[in-house]
Amino acid sequence: MQEIITLKHGEGAKASYNLVKEVFLKKLSSPALKKLTDAATIGNLVYSCDSFTVDPIFFPGSDIGKLSVFGTVNDISVSGGIPKYLSLAVIVEEGFLKSDLIKIVASIKAAIRAAKVDIVSGDFKVVERGKADKIFISTSGIGEKIKKANPSFKSIKNKDKIIVTGSVGEHGISVMLARKKIFEFNIKSDCQSLNSLVTSLWMKFPQINFMRDPTRGGIASVLNEIHLGSKKGIRISEENIPVRRDVRAACEILGIDPYYLACEGRAILVVPDKISEEVLKFLKKTSKSASIIGEIDKGAKGVVLNTVSGGERILDFSHSFNLPRIC
Repeated sequence: MQEIITLKHGEGAKASYNLVKEVFLKKLSSPALKKLTDAATIGNLVYSCDSFTVDPIFFPGSDIGKLSVFGTVNDISVSGGIPKYLSLAVIVEEGFLKSDLIKIVASIKAAIRAAKVDIVSGDFKVVERGKADKIFISTSGIGEKIKKANPSFKSIKNKDKIIVTGSVGEHGISVMLARKKIFEFNIKSDCQSLNSLVTSLWMKFPQINFMRDPTRGGIASVLNEIHLGSKKGIRISEENIPVRRDVRAACEILGIDPYYLACEGRAILVVPDKISEEVLKFLKKTSKSASIIGEIDKGAKGVVLNTVSGGERILDFSHSFNLPRIC
């Protein structure tokens, strides 16, 4: 029996990671692609692309328009680039409301202003009713490489500290609550542009070894990608992971682990121990919830979570069906 593609292959967890390696890298591998970074560095340019299929398309704090801009802008930023130009491709289903399209384009306009980028190329298609789900958006971006920024799995060293720039899980849970409409929580997506903050970080702390934004699969998936990419163990302290009380409460009701929920306005940093407190102090100026959540630990077998109860558990890629179509 032939294997089929399922929704779990698009969650950004283990099934996604394996599919990319077994299908795409096997057939399309190039020196830039095989690094599996959020964006490719090609000479003095940093290039990235992404597609967005969120459901619902409007959710507390943001919408698919802003998401499509900030998603690509953030991927370029954490990869050591200053975003400059984007392309925009839009596919809508026959019957889609023109008023909603106008609203989304207005949101895109606000997002590119906030991120200080220009849209310089685009495409628009309409497919038959029932052949898509409302609207799909794809963006590509080009940025200018920051000379001293050289994020790489290979740069990660034992005892490096792991920092998250703010509280986690807000985007994923806000989308879930907007979709289900069964609980009243005032939780908004963290969707925002990171390029101003991240560019400042790269300029002030070029020693940062690695950076990634925890979108699909949340911080758990990013930590596992760091583990596999660097071939080093990781130890995380649960009590230091910033999760808002309302987010944790909503997750407990829905039976969702917040560490696997997408963030759209956060970054995970791997920094040398000797500058970690200075980096954290810098982040605290704009984000009180920024935190050192753990460190690279050569003795750890995978990603180990020290729980608040005093035990340990492996924080692996998600193996279960979690939350599809959130970015």
